[in-house]
Amino acid sequence: MSRALRLAALAGAALLCTGCISPPKPWEKGELAKPAMTMGRDPLGERFDQHIASSKEAASGGYGVGGGGCGCN
Repeated sequence: MSRALRLAALAGAALLCTGCISPPKPWEKGELAKPAMTMGRDPLGERFDQHIASSKEAASGGYGVGGGGCGCN
């Protein structure tokens, strides 16, 4: 009985997880393109944060800039 119950629970969990894999439908993409869904809402604030990070850590890049510092670009 225990094995059958575990198998049924595993099958149920597998069925529930299949909905997470599907990509958004074309009519659902409008909701994802709203300004509220962007990573940074304040461009000036982001530039300020990048300036602080580069000043304090002596680091730059990592914000969508090409190249990885290996000298191959």
